[in-house]
Amino acid sequence: MLIDGRPVRGEGEPLELLDPATSVPIETVRSATLAQVDRAVAAAAAAFPGWRATPVAGRAQRLLALAQDVEDQAETLAAIESDNTGKPLHLVLQDELPAIVDCFRFFAGAARTLWTPASGEYVAGHTSLVRREPVGVVAQIAPWNYPLMMAAWKIAPALAAGNTVVFKPSEWTPLSILALQEAVARSLPPGVLNILTGPGQTVGQALAAHPGVRMVSLTGSVRSGQAVQRTAAGNLKRTHLELGGKAPVLVFDDADAEAVVAAVRSAGFYNAGQDCTAACRVYAQQGIHDRLVDALAEAVASLKVGPPRDPATEMGPLIHPLHRQRVADFVQRAAALPHARVLTGGQALPGPGCYFAPTLIAGLAHADEIVREEVFGPVVTVTPFDTEAQALAWANDSEYGLAASVWTRDAGRAMRVVTQIEAGVSWVNAHFTYTAEMPHCGMKQSGHGSDLSAIGLHDYTHPRHVMWRH
Repeated sequence: MLIDGRPVRGEGEPLELLDPATSVPIETVRSATLAQVDRAVAAAAAAFPGWRATPVAGRAQRLLALAQDVEDQAETLAAIESDNTGKPLHLVLQDELPAIVDCFRFFAGAARTLWTPASGEYVAGHTSLVRREPVGVVAQIAPWNYPLMMAAWKIAPALAAGNTVVFKPSEWTPLSILALQEAVARSLPPGVLNILTGPGQTVGQALAAHPGVRMVSLTGSVRSGQAVQRTAAGNLKRTHLELGGKAPVLVFDDADAEAVVAAVRSAGFYNAGQDCTAACRVYAQQGIHDRLVDALAEAVASLKVGPPRDPATEMGPLIHPLHRQRVADFVQRAAALPHARVLTGGQALPGPGCYFAPTLIAGLAHADEIVREEVFGPVVTVTPFDTEAQALAWANDSEYGLAASVWTRDAGRAMRVVTQIEAGVSWVNAHFTYTAEMPHCGMKQSGHGSDLSAIGLHDYTHPRHVMWRH
């Protein structure tokens, strides 16, 4: 682990990490103890005054140095990430590492352009201005599906804004952020970024409850978010939560069917569907439904599932045997429905590892469990609808509100639907495209607070009004 700029061996329970492609143990790390949590928070608190006082340009230079270090080590980090998560190596290197580097570079620049209301005389004889101040010590808890990407999304804005951080990766996937320890020590002053390993139920909860922590940022399940928010309420610390999702994909009769199929093939199965914004809940209007289902079945069946190091692999294994069983249980219950049609996949693949076949299920009703609940695996469902009003009602009839997409050639319809859909991120004739300049955020039980963009940077600050009488 990393505490106060120095590598530290965890003194808690051992955590055995499995290779998802083989289910064979690849490494053992040790969890932090509660005493080590205290040490990390104390180190962050001690580093905060100096980091906060560092001119913004100075903080930006430090982040740029860290970004360069990540870029220089891209192949090594991609290999570690692939081994620990089962992601296809070429996709990590091609898609994720460049975005991680860009995230650090974006926030290095964004920190220098924080905006506030204009200073001025809003009361006669008084001049007002607004300051954006860092919150203080921020605890950050990341998930296992994008270990290094989520680390960048959290660490970069928090540090750019002048906070110090205690970061906890998932207990299943800590290896890539641990591999960055030397780069962190080179780029940042001691204590500005501390890294602890351990389970969410112990180390994560200890951070959420810690009186020295001013804010908790979590990406994870709804249940994890509820636990963190309950714990954080003890001293009313700020929470920043990006939780689950069940993205609706509304396909109208006039949509470009080929484009829809290509998008769902990619956005529904990238990272084996282990993504909160995956294109997993397709609603297709009656006029396009049958040919869309046929084309989707052919496209999904063509996905190349294989070992992460094979350049031809499009989809790797699921993260863990327990998670594969959870996905299999969802599919088994859905397949037992008399109206459901499993068109391709539907089962775990034989052999070693946590592989599950890319799965498409049609004929489902909006009320079915697998349509409403987050499966978090390579499973896409298709449900027919009749009218625009029905599609919009079904899309919004969900506890989730993270992402959605609308597919139509009718600009008026697209605008009507996308402005009424309850999702923090909505695409028109696209799905799963991100940029650091725009916010990634949720509604309803998908959480609150924004990642990415200047809005995400502002989430790690307190606004303060300062007024002079003269």
